Amino acid sequence: MPVTVVLPRALQPFAQDAGALELPASCATVSGALRAVGERWPVLLDRVVTEQGAVRERVNIFVGEESIRFAHGLDTRVTDGDTIMIVAAVSGG
Repeated sequence: MPVTVVLPRALQPFAQDAGALELPASCATVSGALRAVGERWPVLLDRVVTEQGAVRERVNIFVGEESIRFAHGLDTRVTDGDTIMIVAAVSGG
């Protein structure tokens, strides 16, 4: 079963308007899944991680319902069938 990456509307134009991406290769971590996304859609990956490879400040990533910020960051494990959700943080005043 593939790993699915769900994208917010703001990022969909960078993946040919796809709302969800199925990764054919098995990925062991969130970092590996993002690398797989970046191989096909490099501009999308640039919107999610910095040049240093860290998750951008205004981006949240979840594996299932758990934020990777409270797990193991980009080293958070994923297994076949997991859903990774990328969420744009909302801020304002």
